[in-house]
Amino acid sequence: MTTAEHPTSVAKLLPPVRRRRTRIGLVAGGLGTYWPQFPGLLPQLRESARYVAERLGGMDTEVTDVGFISDAEEGAAAAEELRKADCDLIVLFLTTYLTSSMVLPIARRSHTPVLVIDLQPSERMDHASFDTGAWLAYCGQCPVPEVGNVFRRAGIPFRSVSGWLRQETAWRRIEQWIRAAHVRAALRHARHGLMGHLYPGMLDVSTDLTLLPTTFGSHVEVLEFDDLRHRVEQVTEAETRDRMQLARQVFTLDDSVADEDFAWGSTVSVALDRLVEDFGLDTLAYYHRGLDGELHERLGAGMILGASLLTARGVPAAGEYELRTSVAQLASQSVGAGGSFTEIQALNFEDGVVEMGHDGPAHLAVSARDPLLRGLGVYHGKRGWGVSVEFDVQHGPVTLLGLGQDADGSLSFVTSEGTVVPGPLLEIGNTTSRVEFGRDPGEWVDAWSATGVGHHWSLAVGRHAADFRAAASLLGIDHREV
Repeated sequence: MTTAEHPTSVAKLLPPVRRRRTRIGLVAGGLGTYWPQFPGLLPQLRESARYVAERLGGMDTEVTDVGFISDAEEGAAAAEELRKADCDLIVLFLTTYLTSSMVLPIARRSHTPVLVIDLQPSERMDHASFDTGAWLAYCGQCPVPEVGNVFRRAGIPFRSVSGWLRQETAWRRIEQWIRAAHVRAALRHARHGLMGHLYPGMLDVSTDLTLLPTTFGSHVEVLEFDDLRHRVEQVTEAETRDRMQLARQVFTLDDSVADEDFAWGSTVSVALDRLVEDFGLDTLAYYHRGLDGELHERLGAGMILGASLLTARGVPAAGEYELRTSVAQLASQSVGAGGSFTEIQALNFEDGVVEMGHDGPAHLAVSARDPLLRGLGVYHGKRGWGVSVEFDVQHGPVTLLGLGQDADGSLSFVTSEGTVVPGPLLEIGNTTSRVEFGRDPGEWVDAWSATGVGHHWSLAVGRHAADFRAAASLLGIDHREV
């Protein structure tokens, strides 16, 4: 065997694709009537607003700070600035009491989800020394019910975080909404590649191509395998050798890997990178049945190496034409949790685990060990042969994310949190993991299957159900948790 570097080095070898940064709008406000009455109040509140802006800017975001509003006219002007900024989330900082008329235009005109925060200066007031002006700096909670009432009457979803300025538990709740905004940003602007055709008979995989643009704003780019074939024909021998060398650094090569198949997978990998760049893709879902070893069959069979490398760089790839799963993988990627193409493989009732994984592309950065490249003479359920990726996901907490669909066509986020535990695994060129959900495996399968999720989903590391629940809120879709 050839020994690869540990998965922690994958990010160094495969630098992530750069995307548009998540845009957060920020507006702070209070009732201008107070300023001449209590001259020291506004400077104190502005300082709090500066602290909030600094914290938000440190969350891998691009912050559009439209300043401090004191009346309805300034609120309307701020609304127009935020509308032009095309934000993914607007943070409305209530520093003291203000009227709902000051902030309603911000939510209505921007057509952007709003998070209301009210963070008083410290844990509590000093009652013995405080006068009215000092108290008013602690009065940001006062208008929260008013804003919530008006938002509900206006049909605007209401979200809020109440706390004090440097309270880390409150900031963790705010950070959760920022992570949700990362998901919304990724899906709003994503270009999803869909190459080939539906795996025959998989009705759950079939997706209305109008659904993603109308639900998220995403674009679906319909591709043909000839788009890939053309680029494969342009790959040079030197480029193939370079890609083989990169693969040797990333993977452990099993003795079953044939040089010819390794070279072909590397050639296809170079062409895949060009395909993604030429079409500006953020995800790729693909399938081609093929026949008797013809070229398109060989292209489909040669995808796994390159698709896995793309996924590790933040361009999720899914086989079997699984567009909705590639979307779920992108959402998982957006919260920094990886996201590997997954389905149920078997149940172990003795150990109380669900064994899950998939053949085909995998997210290398979530591997518990050096990812293995194994040679396969047969791809089960598919035509062709070649190299495939094998590993176990990192042991510890994981979150499943799938996209469900209902009778009316509406999409939902479906999540379940579990734990990957050690134990025996198949060695058949698949990603595979033993996931414990703290309940009978059969009961878990029944509950999971009743949600409307398809038979594929994204497997991400860490506990992220709350992040995906928040993201569903920002995206205006249902969230279901098992």
